[in-house]
Amino acid sequence: MTALTTAQVPSRVESAAVRLDRVSKTFRGSALPVLDGVSLTVQPGELVALLGASGCGKSTLLNIIAGLDKASSGAVEVAGDRAALMFQDAALFPWLTAGKNVELALKLRGLGRTERKEEARRLLAVVRLDNAFDKRPHELSGGMRQRVALARALGQRREVLLMDEPFAALDAITRDVLHDELIRIWGESGMAIVFVTHNVREAVRLGQRVVLLSSRPGRVAREWTVDIDGERRIESPAVAELSTEITAVLREEIVRHGRH
Repeated sequence: MTALTTAQVPSRVESAAVRLDRVSKTFRGSALPVLDGVSLTVQPGELVALLGASGCGKSTLLNIIAGLDKASSGAVEVAGDRAALMFQDAALFPWLTAGKNVELALKLRGLGRTERKEEARRLLAVVRLDNAFDKRPHELSGGMRQRVALARALGQRREVLLMDEPFAALDAITRDVLHDELIRIWGESGMAIVFVTHNVREAVRLGQRVVLLSSRPGRVAREWTVDIDGERRIESPAVAELSTEITAVLREEIVRHGRH
């Protein structure tokens, strides 16, 4: 197994990895805000699952943290001033090999051609794609393409990784395998991760904390600290129990929103 060594990982910061202070967002032409006064702190090295019904503003909030969109009001702080972002779609360039797709992030860091190639091979090994360097996206399965996207995100060497439902389009078995891989890589890298999902069990399976956004306008409705001993599996009784509790609150939130 290829690990991320200390020298290759950004040093942790003393302050928060992500800090949101009363962040609101209203799109032009809309009377109702998408986000309304969201305050949230993510500590260095923490994995937070951001959960909510479709349309609650999860992706909008992630885009604001990533700097792809601006908040209408409120303050946003991100360690290192910028986060790496991984989407639901792998968003690989189809005419480039897996290695060259990863090298794009390394080129932006200013690495030379030889160093880029070596680092891309190492990063693909980290995500267990040692033999995929010369393969193009159409030659890879959906799970493999997401691994390439993850390697590319890791190549940015950011202290924060934002993941917008990256496994939603995958089958259940592939998704479960990638859950294991993500937990392994997160443990080795020390990055803070904000993982957006609408899947309650996925949130409990991965997160140290689960943060539930209310239906539009999105507000922090409730948080849970996931305190489950031992290995978490999607089918584990403890995961199922907490998932049932969170699902009940989420259902109440959706019903409440439907009455307004």
